[in-house]
Amino acid sequence: MKSNRYKGNHNMKIAFLDRDGTINKDYPDQDWKERVIPEILEGTIEGLSRILELGYDIIIVTNQYIINEGIIAIEQYQEFHKNLMIILDQNSIKILDTFYCPHTEAEHCNCKKPKTGLIAAAIQKYPDIELKDSIFIGDSLGDQQLANKFGIKFFGINGLYFKNGFDSINEVMINNKEIL
Repeated sequence: MKSNRYKGNHNMKIAFLDRDGTINKDYPDQDWKERVIPEILEGTIEGLSRILELGYDIIIVTNQYIINEGIIAIEQYQEFHKNLMIILDQNSIKILDTFYCPHTEAEHCNCKKPKTGLIAAAIQKYPDIELKDSIFIGDSLGDQQLANKFGIKFFGINGLYFKNGFDSINEVMINNKEIL
């Protein structure tokens, strides 16, 4: 399956995805010290394949405050993320880009979701992004608030915060064909 890799000068529809709890399993903060290989959530590969088939490019936007809290080193984040990209690539899932925020709440940055910095950085790097044609899939209220700030269609998964949330990325794609 091909990615719809950015070539410039065309309207891009993006599927913005949170990472932890959306694509791969999330863990209590202290447990991240031991994590090297991602556990892909059920329905993720099928859902990401459907996203690509519908002509979306995929951009991951993720808060990683545990870096600046000293729970993990930047190198640990990079190793885990590299392993995630390998798993996705082995399943013909191409990720256009990843934007992450390493900051703690106390640092008052502009990129920690639900602040707008991660998506603003994506728009700056890929100016042809069409937000009206894009979607956001995540598992937190911060994800939903960020999507709302940009007017992006939001789909909540994994039932943590959403009464009518979906169980997986694949379930989002199957049950929303008419609006995607």
